[in-house]
Amino acid sequence: MSDFANDDDRKELAVVVGATGAFGREIVDRLVGRGLKVIAVARSADSLAVLQARQPSIGICAADIAADSAIDTIRKVLDRPVRAVVHGPGVGVAGGILTAATPTLVDAVNIKVGGLLRLARASDQRLVAGSRIIAIGGHYGLEPTAYAAAAGVANAALVNVVRQLSLAYGERGVTAHVIAPGPADTERLRRVAADRAGMRGVGVDAVLDEMLAESSIRRFTTPAQVAWAVTMLLDPCADAMTGSTLMLDSGRRRGLP
Repeated sequence: MSDFANDDDRKELAVVVGATGAFGREIVDRLVGRGLKVIAVARSADSLAVLQARQPSIGICAADIAADSAIDTIRKVLDRPVRAVVHGPGVGVAGGILTAATPTLVDAVNIKVGGLLRLARASDQRLVAGSRIIAIGGHYGLEPTAYAAAAGVANAALVNVVRQLSLAYGERGVTAHVIAPGPADTERLRRVAADRAGMRGVGVDAVLDEMLAESSIRRFTTPAQVAWAVTMLLDPCADAMTGSTLMLDSGRRRGLP
Protein backbone atom coordinates (compact mmCIF):
# COMPACT_ATOMS: atom_id res chain seq x y z
CA MET A 1 0.00 0.00 0.00
CA SER A 2 1.33 3.44 -0.86
CA ASP A 3 0.00 6.96 -0.86
CA PHE A 4 1.57 9.90 -2.68
CA ALA A 5 -1.55 12.00 -3.16
CA ASN A 6 -0.95 15.70 -3.81
CA ASP A 7 2.82 15.24 -3.87
CA ASP A 8 3.80 17.76 -6.56
CA ASP A 9 7.35 18.44 -5.47
CA ARG A 10 10.49 16.54 -6.36
CA LYS A 11 12.26 16.47 -3.03
CA GLU A 12 14.80 13.75 -2.34
CA LEU A 13 13.44 10.79 -0.45
CA ALA A 14 14.11 9.45 3.01
CA VAL A 15 12.77 5.97 3.71
CA VAL A 16 12.08 5.16 7.36
CA VAL A 17 11.35 1.58 8.41
CA GLY A 18 9.71 1.30 11.81
CA ALA A 19 8.21 4.74 11.26
CA THR A 20 5.28 4.29 13.63
CA GLY A 21 7.40 3.38 16.66
CA ALA A 22 8.68 5.75 19.34
CA PHE A 23 11.98 6.37 17.54
CA GLY A 24 10.41 6.31 14.09
CA ARG A 25 7.88 9.05 14.75
CA GLU A 26 10.60 11.40 15.98
CA ILE A 27 12.84 10.55 13.04
CA VAL A 28 10.02 11.20 10.57
CA ASP A 29 9.36 14.61 12.12
CA ARG A 30 13.04 15.57 11.94
CA LEU A 31 13.47 14.47 8.33
CA VAL A 32 10.33 16.29 7.25
CA GLY A 33 11.77 19.36 8.96
CA ARG A 34 14.94 18.92 6.89
CA GLY A 35 12.90 19.24 3.71
CA LEU A 36 12.96 15.60 2.64
CA LYS A 37 10.03 13.65 1.31
CA VAL A 38 9.63 10.88 3.87
CA ILE A 39 8.32 7.45 2.95
CA ALA A 40 7.14 5.85 6.18
CA VAL A 41 7.28 2.03 6.23
CA ALA A 42 5.62 -0.20 8.81
CA ARG A 43 3.56 -3.38 8.91
CA SER A 44 0.31 -1.79 10.05
CA ALA A 45 -1.58 0.26 7.46
CA ASP A 46 -3.79 1.64 10.23
CA SER A 47 -0.81 2.91 12.23
CA LEU A 48 0.64 4.47 9.09
CA ALA A 49 -2.63 6.25 8.42
CA VAL A 50 -2.52 7.74 11.92
CA LEU A 51 1.04 8.92 11.31
CA GLN A 52 0.12 10.45 7.97
CA ALA A 53 -2.81 12.28 9.55
CA ARG A 54 -0.27 13.96 11.83
CA GLN A 55 2.31 14.51 9.05
CA PRO A 56 0.27 14.93 5.85
CA SER A 57 3.32 15.46 3.61
CA ILE A 58 4.66 11.94 4.03
CA GLY A 59 4.11 8.94 1.82
CA ILE A 60 3.24 5.61 3.41
CA CYS A 61 4.13 2.05 2.49
CA ALA A 62 2.75 -0.96 4.37
CA ALA A 63 5.34 -3.74 4.23
CA ASP A 64 6.72 -6.44 6.50
CA ILE A 65 10.48 -5.90 6.53
CA ALA A 66 10.90 -9.42 7.93
CA ALA A 67 9.80 -10.88 4.58
CA ASP A 68 11.53 -10.75 1.19
CA SER A 69 8.30 -9.46 -0.35
CA ALA A 70 9.12 -6.09 1.25
CA ILE A 71 11.91 -5.54 -1.29
CA ASP A 72 9.55 -5.14 -4.25
CA THR A 73 6.86 -3.43 -2.18
CA ILE A 74 9.25 -0.68 -1.13
CA ARG A 75 11.08 -0.48 -4.45
CA LYS A 76 7.85 0.25 -6.31
CA VAL A 77 7.17 3.47 -4.36
CA LEU A 78 10.63 4.96 -4.86
CA ASP A 79 10.52 7.31 -7.83
CA ARG A 80 13.50 9.62 -7.24
CA PRO A 81 16.91 9.75 -5.50
CA VAL A 82 16.97 8.39 -1.98
CA ARG A 83 19.01 10.60 0.32
CA ALA A 84 18.66 8.35 3.37
CA VAL A 85 17.32 4.99 4.40
CA VAL A 86 16.73 4.57 8.12
CA HIS A 87 16.13 1.10 9.51
CA GLY A 88 14.63 1.13 12.99
CA PRO A 89 12.10 -1.66 13.50
CA GLY A 90 11.41 -3.03 16.95
CA VAL A 91 12.07 -6.65 17.93
CA GLY A 92 10.52 -8.93 20.50
CA VAL A 93 11.65 -8.99 24.12
CA ALA A 94 13.25 -12.42 24.48
CA GLY A 95 14.49 -12.33 28.07
CA GLY A 96 17.86 -13.53 29.28
CA ILE A 97 20.27 -15.74 27.37
CA LEU A 98 19.54 -18.81 29.55
CA THR A 99 15.79 -18.70 29.00
CA ALA A 100 15.19 -16.80 25.74
CA ALA A 101 13.21 -18.75 23.15
CA THR A 102 15.51 -19.46 20.23
CA PRO A 103 12.81 -18.58 17.64
CA THR A 104 12.61 -15.10 19.17
CA LEU A 105 16.36 -14.68 18.79
CA VAL A 106 16.21 -15.84 15.18
CA ASP A 107 13.32 -13.46 14.48
CA ALA A 108 15.28 -10.56 15.99
CA VAL A 109 18.24 -11.19 13.69
CA ASN A 110 15.94 -11.55 10.69
CA ILE A 111 14.19 -8.25 11.45
CA LYS A 112 17.34 -6.28 12.32
CA VAL A 113 19.87 -7.71 9.88
CA GLY A 114 17.71 -9.29 7.22
CA GLY A 115 15.45 -6.25 7.26
CA LEU A 116 18.35 -3.86 6.72
CA LEU A 117 19.55 -5.89 3.76
CA ARG A 118 16.04 -5.93 2.28
CA LEU A 119 15.78 -2.16 2.71
CA ALA A 120 19.17 -1.61 1.07
CA ARG A 121 18.25 -3.85 -1.85
CA ALA A 122 14.89 -2.12 -2.31
CA SER A 123 16.63 1.27 -2.40
CA ASP A 124 19.83 0.31 -4.21
CA GLN A 125 18.99 1.72 -7.63
CA ARG A 126 17.93 5.06 -6.10
CA LEU A 127 20.98 5.59 -3.90
CA VAL A 128 23.36 8.33 -5.05
CA ALA A 129 26.67 9.77 -3.91
CA GLY A 130 26.09 11.22 -0.46
CA SER A 131 23.22 8.86 0.38
CA ARG A 132 23.13 7.42 3.88
CA ILE A 133 22.24 3.95 5.11
CA ILE A 134 21.43 4.31 8.80
CA ALA A 135 20.59 1.42 11.12
CA ILE A 136 19.23 1.97 14.62
CA GLY A 137 20.96 -0.60 16.80
CA GLY A 138 21.54 -0.55 20.52
CA HIS A 139 24.30 -0.51 23.07
CA TYR A 140 23.64 -4.10 24.18
CA GLY A 141 25.22 -5.19 20.89
CA LEU A 142 28.53 -3.78 22.13
CA GLU A 143 28.06 -4.14 25.89
CA PRO A 144 26.58 -7.63 26.37
CA THR A 145 24.47 -8.57 29.36
CA ALA A 146 22.89 -11.81 30.48
CA TYR A 147 19.35 -10.36 30.43
CA ALA A 148 18.91 -8.81 26.96
CA ALA A 149 19.57 -11.72 24.64
CA ALA A 150 17.71 -10.61 21.51
CA ALA A 151 19.02 -7.05 21.64
CA GLY A 152 22.58 -8.23 22.21
CA VAL A 153 22.69 -10.84 19.47
CA ALA A 154 20.80 -8.88 16.79
CA ASN A 155 22.56 -5.57 17.37
CA ALA A 156 26.03 -7.14 17.42
CA ALA A 157 25.28 -8.72 14.05
CA LEU A 158 23.93 -5.38 12.80
CA VAL A 159 27.24 -3.64 13.56
CA ASN A 160 29.10 -6.21 11.46
CA VAL A 161 26.66 -5.99 8.55
CA VAL A 162 26.78 -2.19 8.48
CA ARG A 163 30.57 -2.36 8.29
CA GLN A 164 30.25 -4.72 5.34
CA LEU A 165 27.75 -2.39 3.65
CA SER A 166 30.11 0.54 4.14
CA LEU A 167 32.78 -1.38 2.23
CA ALA A 168 30.43 -2.54 -0.52
CA TYR A 169 28.92 0.91 -1.13
CA GLY A 170 32.03 3.02 -0.55
CA GLU A 171 33.02 3.36 -4.20
CA ARG A 172 29.58 4.79 -4.94
CA GLY A 173 29.96 7.48 -2.27
CA VAL A 174 27.21 5.95 -0.15
CA THR A 175 27.98 5.65 3.55
CA ALA A 176 26.56 3.30 6.18
CA HIS A 177 26.16 3.97 9.89
CA VAL A 178 24.87 2.44 13.11
CA ILE A 179 23.30 4.54 15.84
CA ALA A 180 23.45 2.67 19.13
CA PRO A 181 21.22 4.26 21.77
CA GLY A 182 21.07 3.11 25.32
CA PRO A 183 17.73 2.27 26.93
CA ALA A 184 15.14 4.90 26.02
CA ASP A 185 12.12 5.75 28.14
CA THR A 186 9.57 4.10 25.87
CA GLU A 187 6.88 1.47 26.22
CA ARG A 188 9.33 -1.13 24.96
CA LEU A 189 11.79 -0.29 27.74
CA ARG A 190 9.06 -0.86 30.29
CA ARG A 191 8.33 -4.26 28.78
CA VAL A 192 12.01 -5.16 29.10
CA ALA A 193 12.05 -3.92 32.71
CA ALA A 194 8.92 -5.90 33.49
CA ASP A 195 10.49 -9.05 32.05
CA ARG A 196 13.61 -8.60 34.15
CA ALA A 197 11.54 -7.77 37.23
CA GLY A 198 9.53 -10.96 36.79
CA MET A 199 12.66 -13.07 36.44
CA ARG A 200 14.03 -11.67 39.69
CA GLY A 201 10.84 -11.26 41.69
CA VAL A 202 11.27 -7.51 42.22
CA GLY A 203 9.30 -4.41 41.27
CA VAL A 204 9.55 -2.72 37.86
CA ASP A 205 10.59 0.59 39.43
CA ALA A 206 13.53 -1.11 41.10
CA VAL A 207 14.72 -2.44 37.74
CA LEU A 208 14.29 0.98 36.11
CA ASP A 209 16.36 2.57 38.90
CA GLU A 210 19.11 0.01 38.32
CA MET A 211 19.08 0.74 34.60
CA LEU A 212 19.44 4.45 35.30
CA ALA A 213 22.38 3.70 37.57
CA GLU A 214 24.17 2.04 34.62
CA SER A 215 24.37 5.47 32.96
CA SER A 216 27.19 7.76 34.04
CA ILE A 217 24.77 10.69 33.82
CA ARG A 218 21.84 8.67 35.23
CA ARG A 219 19.63 9.21 32.21
CA PHE A 220 17.82 7.26 29.58
CA THR A 221 18.38 8.15 25.94
CA THR A 222 15.39 9.88 24.34
CA PRO A 223 13.81 9.24 20.93
CA ALA A 224 14.44 12.92 20.13
CA GLN A 225 18.18 12.42 20.63
CA VAL A 226 18.17 9.46 18.25
CA ALA A 227 16.32 11.54 15.65
CA TRP A 228 18.90 14.30 16.08
CA ALA A 229 21.69 11.81 15.36
CA VAL A 230 19.95 10.67 12.18
CA THR A 231 19.75 14.21 10.83
CA MET A 232 23.32 14.96 11.94
CA LEU A 233 24.53 12.08 9.77
CA LEU A 234 23.03 13.79 6.72
CA ASP A 235 25.73 16.47 6.93
CA PRO A 236 28.44 15.95 4.27
CA CYS A 237 31.10 15.98 7.02
CA ALA A 238 29.64 12.71 8.32
CA ASP A 239 31.21 10.91 5.34
CA ALA A 240 34.27 10.19 7.48
CA MET A 241 32.16 8.10 9.87
CA THR A 242 31.18 5.39 7.42
CA GLY A 243 31.08 1.92 8.92
CA SER A 244 31.26 3.33 12.42
CA THR A 245 28.87 3.07 15.36
CA LEU A 246 27.65 6.27 16.97
CA MET A 247 27.07 5.63 20.67
CA LEU A 248 24.07 7.42 22.19
CA ASP A 249 24.10 5.34 25.33
CA SER A 250 24.23 8.06 28.01
CA GLY A 251 27.59 6.76 29.22
CA ARG A 252 26.77 3.07 29.60
CA ARG A 253 29.54 1.55 27.53
CA ARG A 254 32.56 0.62 29.62
CA GLY A 255 34.65 -1.31 27.15
CA LEU A 256 37.42 -0.11 24.82
CA PRO A 257 37.57 0.79 22.01
